[in-house]
Amino acid sequence: MSSARVSQRISAIAESATLAVDAKAKALKAAGRPVIGFGAGEPDFPTPDYIVKAAIEAAGQPKYHRYSPASGLPELKKAIADKTLRDSGYSVDPSQVLVTNGGKQAVYNTFATLVDPGDEVIVPTPFWTTYPEAIRLAGGVPVEVFAGPEQDYLVTVEQLEAALTEKSKILLFVSPSNPTGAVYSPEQVAEIGKWAASKGLWVVTDEIYEHLTYDGVPFTSIATAAPELGDKVVILNGVAKTYAMTGWRVGWMIGPADVIKAATNLQSHATSNVSNIMQIAALAAVSGPLTAVDEMKVAFDRRRKAIVAGLNAIDGVECPTPKGAFYVYADVRALLGKEFPTAGGSATPSTSAELAALILDEVEVAVVPGEAFGPSGFLRLSYALGDDDLATGVARLQEFLGKAQ
Repeated sequence: MSSARVSQRISAIAESATLAVDAKAKALKAAGRPVIGFGAGEPDFPTPDYIVKAAIEAAGQPKYHRYSPASGLPELKKAIADKTLRDSGYSVDPSQVLVTNGGKQAVYNTFATLVDPGDEVIVPTPFWTTYPEAIRLAGGVPVEVFAGPEQDYLVTVEQLEAALTEKSKILLFVSPSNPTGAVYSPEQVAEIGKWAASKGLWVVTDEIYEHLTYDGVPFTSIATAAPELGDKVVILNGVAKTYAMTGWRVGWMIGPADVIKAATNLQSHATSNVSNIMQIAALAAVSGPLTAVDEMKVAFDRRRKAIVAGLNAIDGVECPTPKGAFYVYADVRALLGKEFPTAGGSATPSTSAELAALILDEVEVAVVPGEAFGPSGFLRLSYALGDDDLATGVARLQEFLGKAQ
């Protein structure tokens, strides 16, 4: 008889580092500490009024007080299919859409549906912290392929080829990227998609940052750029980032009919339908204009330039200019092993996790260390927070990191 109180499968899951950093920062703020949080990828804008109004009206309608189909409201699935054709140039039937409780459930559903124990998933690195945990929960093996700042955090076909084994089943592809903000060019997207197709791989592509690109850089869906993939592609998306709806928890997965049917069966036992009120809010979002994200992008672009300039002014920090999303991924390897004066004397961090902890303790700035996304030696900062907080936080970093000996 096992004496373990928590299963090995669940106890092996790493805590979400981004949410942990955000929770600690919010707890310190609640205690009256002047913490600046660069942790969570969360727009500081309110959800647009017309979306909120749609939810309020839906809450008053008894038909939305009942169970609805586990795969999503038919009108929302149709709107998502229409929106996918509009934004990705990819034509799907509404039956190929599964509405999920946020983008994370779409990620979990997808790997649980596609992966058998021992299957390998090629994961370009740095990666979003949830991907490898969802892969492992499904019994799969994440295979990291690291691309550093010297190649703008963009993996090459040659690197992917080197990671390929007879157990490889899926390539995970994310552009624009969390955590780096890297965006692959249309040519790179097509090349990688064609390579995956030639190897018989599935491609799981997360397009949640599709509307957040800068400097005239286009978003390119791998599903459209590499039609050779056929029906071996799954698109993940949601309303969180585009419409400032992180707390509303509506995402979706799009894929071939058999995969969506199986994932819907899984969801019918896990959570059944997403809240109808939230689905109606999402319907208002995806079928409405992109005005809100266009307005947010002006602010994000301004903050992007300010944070890159501010971080690159620090000796020992290298911060490439991201072309998408709302993150910077700063290389701080040159600062590791250096001595920093502290309130209690001095400290010499040897990892980016130790450096991030030191920064929070000494100057009350919350950043996420590279260990959450791959190798040590990097810090991820979200610039989705307000302009004043951004300026204050960067100034604190400049003062503290500038004292490295």
